[in-house]
Amino acid sequence: MTGNPSEKISWRSLVAGDIPPWVMRFIKLTGKAINTHQMIRDKDNVLLSVSGGKDSLALALALSIRLTWLPITYGLQAVMINWIEHPISETAKADLHTYFHSLGIPLTILDEIQYPDSFKGEFNCYLCSRNRRRILFDYATAHDCKLIAMGHHLDDLVETTLLNLTSRASFSTMLPVQEFFKGKLHIIRPMIEVHEQTTRRLSEVYDLPTVKPVCPHDQTNIRARLKPIIKDLVHLDRDAREHIYNAHAFSYRIPRVAEDEAQDGVQSIKEGFITTVSEKHSCD
Repeated sequence: MTGNPSEKISWRSLVAGDIPPWVMRFIKLTGKAINTHQMIRDKDNVLLSVSGGKDSLALALALSIRLTWLPITYGLQAVMINWIEHPISETAKADLHTYFHSLGIPLTILDEIQYPDSFKGEFNCYLCSRNRRRILFDYATAHDCKLIAMGHHLDDLVETTLLNLTSRASFSTMLPVQEFFKGKLHIIRPMIEVHEQTTRRLSEVYDLPTVKPVCPHDQTNIRARLKPIIKDLVHLDRDAREHIYNAHAFSYRIPRVAEDEAQDGVQSIKEGFITTVSEKHSCD
C-alpha cells in the first residue's frame, strides 16, 4: 500500500499471490457457488463473457487464481463484445489484453453492431441482451465451449426477482446454472452468492482496467431504480438478499450422464483387468 490513500494498488499484486483475507473470501465464495451448483468439472472449457466492467474482471480474477490451488483443471478463454457504435479506445483494449494475459486467459475482442437492421429502428434492454447473447452463443459453439460464465452477482439476482415479482407476478429470477438448446450450452454464474459491494470494493482498491460500457438506458432502466429499494430491505434485515436467494431453492444441475457412464466404464475396465490379473496369478 502506498502512502497516498487515494492511490490504488496494482492488480498485479493479486496475481503475484499477495491476496488479503477479504479478497480470499471473495474467491472462496465464488468457488462455493461453483461447487454447490456443480458448475464446472475437470477438463471443461469455459468461455468468460467480458463486459469490461468491474464484475466480469473480478470473475476472471477469481476463476484464474482459484485454478492455482485446485486438484482439477479447466480451460478458460474470454470474449468481449466491442460495439461499433460505441467503441472502446485502443488504450483500453491494450490494458484489457495485458490484464487477461497476466491471468492466463486468452481474450478476444469482437467488433459487433449494437443496432442491427433486424431491430427495425427499435432498441431496448431486451433486444440488446438478445443480440449480445446470440453473439456469445455463436462464439461459444465455434470454439467448443459448452459453458459461458457471466459476472452476475447476488444483487443482480435480487433485482431480477423483484422485477419479475412486481411486473410479471412471477417468483422467478436468473439461475445459477441455465440450460440452452437442450443442454448443448449452459450459462453459469459463479458469483451468484457475492454481494456487489465486494466487486465494487475490488475496483476501488485495485487498479482494475475497467471500461465503462456505453448504455443509453443505464440510469433510466428499472434495475437502477430498484437498487435503493434493495438497500431499504437490507436495512430491515441484513440477510435479506440471502433470504431471497435461498427462497428460490435452486436445484438444477448440468446433466453429466454420458461423462459419468464413460468414467464408470473406464473404472469397470480397470477393475476387470485387475480381477483377471489376480485370477491368473492365483491359478499360477
